Amino acid sequence: MNIKDKIKSGNIYLGIEFGSTRIKSVLNDENNIVIASGSYEWENKLENGIWTYSIDEIEKGLKECYHSLYVNVKEKYDEILTDIDGIGISGMMHGYMAFDKNGKLLTPFRTWRNSITEEASVKLTEEFDFNIPQRWSIAHLYQAVINNEEHIKNIDYITTLAGYVHWKLTGKKVIGIGEASGMFPIDSKTKKYNKSMIDKFDKLTENYGLKWKVEDILPEILTAGEQAGTLTKDGVDFLDKEKKLKEGISFCPPEGDAGTGMVATNSIAVRTGNVSAGTSVFAMVVLEKELSKVYPEIDIVTTPEGDNVAMVHCNNCTSDLNAWVNFLGEFLEMCSVSKNKSDLFDILYKKALEGKKDCGGLMSYNYLSGENITGLSEGRPMFFRSPKAELRVSDFMRTLLYSSLSTLKIGMDILFKEENVNVDKIYGHGGLFKTEKVGQKFLAAALNVPVTLMETAGEGGAWGIAVLASYMKNKEKNESLKDYLNNKVFNGEGGVTVIPDKDDVKGFDMFAMNYRKCIEVEKYAVKFMDV
Repeated sequence: MNIKDKIKSGNIYLGIEFGSTRIKSVLNDENNIVIASGSYEWENKLENGIWTYSIDEIEKGLKECYHSLYVNVKEKYDEILTDIDGIGISGMMHGYMAFDKNGKLLTPFRTWRNSITEEASVKLTEEFDFNIPQRWSIAHLYQAVINNEEHIKNIDYITTLAGYVHWKLTGKKVIGIGEASGMFPIDSKTKKYNKSMIDKFDKLTENYGLKWKVEDILPEILTAGEQAGTLTKDGVDFLDKEKKLKEGISFCPPEGDAGTGMVATNSIAVRTGNVSAGTSVFAMVVLEKELSKVYPEIDIVTTPEGDNVAMVHCNNCTSDLNAWVNFLGEFLEMCSVSKNKSDLFDILYKKALEGKKDCGGLMSYNYLSGENITGLSEGRPMFFRSPKAELRVSDFMRTLLYSSLSTLKIGMDILFKEENVNVDKIYGHGGLFKTEKVGQKFLAAALNVPVTLMETAGEGGAWGIAVLASYMKNKEKNESLKDYLNNKVFNGEGGVTVIPDKDDVKGFDMFAMNYRKCIEVEKYAVKFMDV
């Protein structure tokens, strides 16, 4: 079939992912090849101390993103989107959305970026003997209970951004197991919420006079390959401004960007891992065995099939780096020099390759928001240097790029050096890797592990969730997601691999040692510099 015929027959798969700065839609054919795409730019807001997006922004962003795809299809193929074999929704993982019995949002959406649940995080980690990060839904819920927030007594349902959008489109209160594992700990054997921890949570909250038990307000868990509902009439209205889509289109379980990133990089097998580096940065490593103890720097989540994954998540990655590139671009404009943004990034990133291996006495912290791994509830982006250090563009850019990966390195060093976790290779994806081999080379140095980029990684989580929709419809009986990806999606594609350079590794280690020492400077900046 040609593409026009595929679109006419609906032999296509749609993935939509809500990223931190962009909502992206991807339309795949039955061979998981992208035939059209759309996007919508948006940004979170800091309102009353909470990083959030409004309900209106979520609906507008979804509609505009899908409409962008709709127009792309019409312009490229002179066809109208009316039918699709499968749809998947993905979003920024975790966070907190609480609703009453009428479906009304009770408090503004609290995103992963918030570091306001330390008390709850510490208490739950202690009670469960299992790390509960601040951004997890259960930490937000328990913190609201501790704070005796007004909305708590009216909660009927809590979910994540991906779960919310899926609910609005299908009417189903369900979640993919990978995303569920960032709401509440999962029992990887039963593929359900951990029962003993459910009981412990209810005991912790029994004296607060709540009308609900936690399991009753969490979404139902589904695993990859299961059908998670169909598009309703209300869902068509919520998604499609043109109202051309048919009702009844099947949906796969909604997943977070962690799970879809694993799919997009074919890193769901044991001894594989991936790093997503954009607004935030996180690494996922599929475990051969359980870790020896609980680490506050390491989360235990799951693949879309429910296998245990060690995750190191850092709130800050490229935002401060992007701000510096914009600053330098503004200077060029003052000099009447015109460079488009993509070329400017390429020039500056490649210049970083010429910088001193240890950055030559320069130091940067990219913290726009707090970082649990380094013990900061807030952030202050800052750059400083030794009086003897030369200030050269090459060293400056290398410092910014190192800084974007340094907090990640702290967490990953625990896995590699203390737990002796083995990884054959790491797959990279996200904005940090757009300039050929630069971000890839520095990540290899930071982790001292080969780093591979797949061609498909550039499509990101929107493509990954579209692949999960395709798997739901096209898998053979008892065919695992791992086999489906290996045999029918990637077909042996190896990608481009960069091996760690020993001098780069040594230089990054020296920079990281100073980074750990100087974290006290960042803490003082938070203490004394008002937002």
